Amino acid sequence: MEKDSVLRLSLIATLVFASASSATAADYPLKPVPFNKVEMTSDFWRPRLETQRKTLVPFAFEKTQPGVEHLKAARDFLAGKKVEDHRAHRFIDSDLYKVMEGAAYLLQLRRDPELENTLDDLADVIAGAQHENGYLYPSHTTGAGSSKNMMGNEPYTFIVHSHELYNVGHLYEAAIAYYRATGKKKLLNVAEKSAAHINRVIFEGDPDYNGGKPIRQAPGHQEMELALVKLYRVTGKQLYLDMARKFLEIRGVTYVPEGDGVMSPTYAQQHAPVTEQKEAVGHAVRATYLYSAMADVGTLTGEPAYGKALDRIWGNITNTRMHITGGLGAVHGIEGFGPQYELPNADAFNETCAAVGNVLFNYRMFLLHKDAKYLDVAEVALLNNVLAAVNLEGNRFFYVNPLDADGKYPFNHGTAGRAPWFGTACCPSNMARLLPQVPGMTYAHDDNDLYITFFAESRTEVELNGTWVKVEQRTAYPNDGEISVAINPKKPTSFRLRLRIPTWTQERFVPGELYRYADSSAAPIELSVNGDRVKATIEKGFATIDRQWKPGDRVVLNLPMPVRVTECHPAVKANDKRIAFTRGPFVLCAEGVDNDGATQRFFFEEMPDTTNAKVKTTRIESGSFLQADVSAQAVTESGDSETTKLALTPYYAWNNRGFASMTVWFPTKADMAVFDPLALPEESVFSEITASHTADEDTIVAIGDGDAGKNSSGSKASRWTSRGQPGKDQWVIGRFREAKSIRSVGVYWMNRWQGDVKLPNDWSLEVEQDGTWKPFELYTTDKYDTRTNQFNVVHPAAPTKCDAIRINMTAREDTAVGILEVQVQFEE
Repeated sequence: MEKDSVLRLSLIATLVFASASSATAADYPLKPVPFNKVEMTSDFWRPRLETQRKTLVPFAFEKTQPGVEHLKAARDFLAGKKVEDHRAHRFIDSDLYKVMEGAAYLLQLRRDPELENTLDDLADVIAGAQHENGYLYPSHTTGAGSSKNMMGNEPYTFIVHSHELYNVGHLYEAAIAYYRATGKKKLLNVAEKSAAHINRVIFEGDPDYNGGKPIRQAPGHQEMELALVKLYRVTGKQLYLDMARKFLEIRGVTYVPEGDGVMSPTYAQQHAPVTEQKEAVGHAVRATYLYSAMADVGTLTGEPAYGKALDRIWGNITNTRMHITGGLGAVHGIEGFGPQYELPNADAFNETCAAVGNVLFNYRMFLLHKDAKYLDVAEVALLNNVLAAVNLEGNRFFYVNPLDADGKYPFNHGTAGRAPWFGTACCPSNMARLLPQVPGMTYAHDDNDLYITFFAESRTEVELNGTWVKVEQRTAYPNDGEISVAINPKKPTSFRLRLRIPTWTQERFVPGELYRYADSSAAPIELSVNGDRVKATIEKGFATIDRQWKPGDRVVLNLPMPVRVTECHPAVKANDKRIAFTRGPFVLCAEGVDNDGATQRFFFEEMPDTTNAKVKTTRIESGSFLQADVSAQAVTESGDSETTKLALTPYYAWNNRGFASMTVWFPTKADMAVFDPLALPEESVFSEITASHTADEDTIVAIGDGDAGKNSSGSKASRWTSRGQPGKDQWVIGRFREAKSIRSVGVYWMNRWQGDVKLPNDWSLEVEQDGTWKPFELYTTDKYDTRTNQFNVVHPAAPTKCDAIRINMTAREDTAVGILEVQVQFEE
């Protein structure tokens, strides 16, 4: 809606249009060493970068082929060709653009003619899909988009959700990366043409749109602002920085949506002008992209109001709204921030893209403030939530990142573990573009200071005080805390070397008031220069060594990495009377695959002694990771407790060895532990359920757990399926606690529209009476239906007392069958 106040319009005039034309020379006080100027030799990171090149990016290109076809439809339409059956999509091309950006980063690291040819071909397709006036959005080009699919009936009529500006923002980032890698301007020209068009339509007025009046509405999904800043940096054209600032300053001023959920004013942070916002609200990915853009624009324009707002928001996040893994956006539905301290475990959302945004936002805050606490948050988010999002093999992904799992509930968009891809594929494609940039977060500098920001075995060369200095790290970090830094200036020169001393080495695992160590202090940090111990001053989280450096100088920093015990702020109800374990920058979790059963059965009535926790390397086909063993208590099937070993795994590495339970926060009371979270609930009508076959990722218990979910897709409830036996007939038996007279039986079928589980061809019931199976005689008007999104209910023709029921199913060819719930009602 249009806000009513003259004050708001005055604010736009004074903060946006007047200042937007001013020249800018400011920038961040620190300059990162570009990722393509850092050689990463780390045994931890190098394999991931190779996996990125060999597996993730090629796999992502294959999976984003629908985005290519989407663009080709627009290209062909503009060329006068007939386009039939073009299916509208709001953001499918943005996933392609992100993969292209990641691929272009790989080209900057290493020449690859085949990959470059792929990008050349895609650039031709994208250029062909762009209108002469600069508009680029295939769904409206072919006429497939409409208000029915949240795109508006015409261009720019539903900016709040159409993703028109979001998509081209990601195109700009891909174009810039492609230009920097190859020097080719074709895609950059597309980006500049698009930006000029958007400036006319949104800020100046274009006779072809909105009756010629400027639309003056900020994007519903932030990204354009970040992209415009990058476009400004690569071209030097002030227009793009002006546009980025205008988009920020009109947010929450010229347009505020009315409604709930995704149309709530807070959903896309449109509830107030950005400089007046005080806490993190709404969709977490949108929020972190907004905050990153505010840091960029505030720095480049010299406007301090952005920084003041970001300081408030950062404190609100780290003190009240961030999971210990660095995950943001705990609440399903809006994929975003809930009330303060609402940080659930099994039901946490924590979208991967929000963790990516957390890294980007905090790295910018570090460049702005030179304070290591921002790097500490970025590191925790990167090494835990972000890395957990892709398996070690590089071809399966988490969209959702919970902190507790029973091994069967399909929390991750329909599966209980990582999935090969998603219909909304922003997370895998975001991984494709973030991971190659990690080396660029390792070093930063100004004229007199060299900051080692992320520890990783690597080498680079930096100019300080007019002298080129070679720097090389030797370390097994993040698995080990000893870091050796070789300093080799071309000639003796003086500068300050600043080494990050992470928050996890001190009283808490991560900055903020949410988490603190509950055990005794860790061993002291050690620092030496050329073998001599030194006591460096620590300022803003950095140990500083100020001296004249000579070729051959070596600094060794030793950060002890014991297993630590963490407790949570008491206002977080989900973690009341619970503890978590960490080691160095890693959050640790337990997996059922290592612990002979459900991880939910472990508890700690006394503070565990982890000082001598055994740490070992576990190797699997796709990689390796460290594990630690601690002593724990566990409830037994009989209800007693026993002392036993608990194996802990880095959170990033869970679900690389099949479906299993997982726990991060462990109870400190025996009555909070659960021997088997998949056991039938006491209130179930069944005492036992068996089946002809149950898929590894599913559970037969789902049939009697009382939860059918929201619909037949099975994406929001545990389910039983016969996956692995497509086309094979199946049966399920539900046994009652005692013989009962049946009034009705209802079956809630699972049916995946584009999946491997479909409704059965037909089905029938049998009842067990005195050990013999007999046909269930249907009431005269009943039939065995297979309707979706409801219970298919049948009644007996006459009173039927039995000990059990058997559901017999005839599967369709090449598909499995599945059941979400069975309801049985008995006669009184």
